[in-house]
Amino acid sequence: MTATPVLSVRNLVVEIPTRHGVLRPVDAVSYDIHAGEILGVVGESGAGKSMTGNAVIGLLDPPARIVSGQILLSGQPVHTLRGDALRRLRGKRMGMIFQDPLTSLNPLLTVGDQLTETILEHLDVSPSEARKRAIAALEEVGIPAARDRIDSYPHEFSGGMRQRVVIALALCAEPDLVIADEPTTALDVSVQAQIIALLKRLCRDRGVAVMLVTHDMGVIAEAADRVAVMYAGRLAELGPVREVLTDAHHPYTAGLMASTPLASQGHRRLRQIPGAMPRLGNLPPGCAFSPRCDHVQDRCRHDPSPTLDTCDGRAACWFPLRSQKDNTPEHDQEAEA
Repeated sequence: MTATPVLSVRNLVVEIPTRHGVLRPVDAVSYDIHAGEILGVVGESGAGKSMTGNAVIGLLDPPARIVSGQILLSGQPVHTLRGDALRRLRGKRMGMIFQDPLTSLNPLLTVGDQLTETILEHLDVSPSEARKRAIAALEEVGIPAARDRIDSYPHEFSGGMRQRVVIALALCAEPDLVIADEPTTALDVSVQAQIIALLKRLCRDRGVAVMLVTHDMGVIAEAADRVAVMYAGRLAELGPVREVLTDAHHPYTAGLMASTPLASQGHRRLRQIPGAMPRLGNLPPGCAFSPRCDHVQDRCRHDPSPTLDTCDGRAACWFPLRSQKDNTPEHDQEAEA
């Protein structure tokens, strides 16, 4: 890994003013992504995953706004950029892969027109060179007969092929960072596997840093190098994917893993975490997860919400779960002492 991360998010706070008060869908979030690395960002709906990605790439819908923190791209601040400066950066240095390719592709233009337009906007090449690069981009993402299909319209491609076109569009200007927001959700399982394999290969071959936003723990396990688990706008756990998924320190992460089909084998129904994520306008005092936590103690309910910095650096939990080699949680050991 390089000394300077491609993306550094530092204590990022996003607020949305409403008639009933100010909501914080992203609250003091910090992490790095290095070149050639895929960081998976996972959590339930409303956890703040997509909002974080939108803040990074400058696509927050008003009245949502960044109120504090930093977003650094290769060490350079980008959270203060506006207007043309931000548009020049987006596409050239940062690419975006959206969940639904039909919403990110213009149905009235051929995929070739859309690719060449992006290339001409961000790279100093001739129109003929831009078309050659567009064909090469389609070939790189696995579009068969790319030279013939480049003049096709989005509706003439299948869902999986459209998603490949969107990936080509995100990569054609050779960005350093790609944010993939639920890129496999609308696809069947076999196509999902192909898209994941494609992202991993492009990440490895090009050295692109990827922020992969998803609610699917299986996608995280298959694609990511590290994982950031979010809950109610905050980071619950952050670490290498194998360590986090096999030896969770935060009870919420453990609950997510226990609710997967593989972990629920032998049960008539999928296991689930009791209750629901609190609304941002009605967060409980102390830890936001405390009303749903099996290991909750008085400190969890009353002390300020824990962060990675105030805890062990891996999990934002006052009483993190111990290694599976010793199933006794830390709070049990404290009680025994």
